[in-house]
Amino acid sequence: MSESVDESDARTPSQLEEEGDIAADYIEELLDIADLDGDIDIDARGGRAYLSVNSSEGTSNLGLLAKPDTVNALQELTRIAVQTKTGIFSRLILDVGGSREARAAELSVLVDTAIERLEAGAESAALPAMSSYERKLVHDVVSERGFVSESEGEGRDRHTVVTRR
Repeated sequence: MSESVDESDARTPSQLEEEGDIAADYIEELLDIADLDGDIDIDARGGRAYLSVNSSEGTSNLGLLAKPDTVNALQELTRIAVQTKTGIFSRLILDVGGSREARAAELSVLVDTAIERLEAGAESAALPAMSSYERKLVHDVVSERGFVSESEGEGRDRHTVVTRR
């Protein structure tokens, strides 16, 4: 079961552009303070602003920020910065050095393992707790593979459970 966006939360393209600009300014300032080099790309898709921070240099130390927990923490801080300026909760997604693509690949492996457990006879397979964005990615992969998933639990313990159709 996928988590959906409330229609009242839908953003116009200009609102998403504003969120992206505010977030980019915040991240650029953070990179300057940390003396890290990075190029920032802003995109809007699926009702969210997306920021990608990458380095054109092969020897950049941007990888220091690309760890999943660090990216999630920076994303939350950036969302707060955007909310402070706009007064509206932001659902923006931050990617640092390709960390989101790498995490999506890890989640795909977790789904494969869960499906293997189901095919071996388990009634269900619970995945570890993860963010709402990661759960959304998992729901999409599970659905593509012909299985069903639901989010269970509250707060930091919220996780996905995979079952057969």
